[in-house]
Amino acid sequence: MRIPPRERYVSGMAKSYYSVVLAHPHEAVWAVLRSFDHYAWAGVESETVLEDGKAGDQVSAIRRVTSGESTIRQILLAHSDRERSYTYALCEPSPFPIRNYVATLRVSPVVESHASFVEWWATFDCAPDEHDHWVRYFETDGFAKWLGALRRFMARAPAASLPR
Repeated sequence: MRIPPRERYVSGMAKSYYSVVLAHPHEAVWAVLRSFDHYAWAGVESETVLEDGKAGDQVSAIRRVTSGESTIRQILLAHSDRERSYTYALCEPSPFPIRNYVATLRVSPVVESHASFVEWWATFDCAPDEHDHWVRYFETDGFAKWLGALRRFMARAPAASLPR
């Protein structure tokens, strides 16, 4: 896929955002999400490996996700058990005609109901005429779909196997 010339990119970064409330304690949700190499919860038929033997919470770990004929590589930029979040970037070459893609996935407690508030967002540069398409793509074909899969994954997990 050809990446558009730099002058075609939006001067301000695009941002995609999606969030859900899950009826599970934040500790249980974070226990599922925290390892950068655990992607089974996302409902994507794929093989996920960390390159160079790095750990799933080690900053600079590169996650390689292969699904069918396509492969995507992402690098872990930040990981915090205290904040229950991690931030990663797409490695070049990007499989999409975008640049500077950086995403964060975060889990927060919903104190009133002992549920979890999970949010996922990304910022990136893209061609101005493709801005709305890529924002919508990452929100609906990405974050919404994967967080929906997380909801189903958590619902199937036996309560006894989830951390308290």
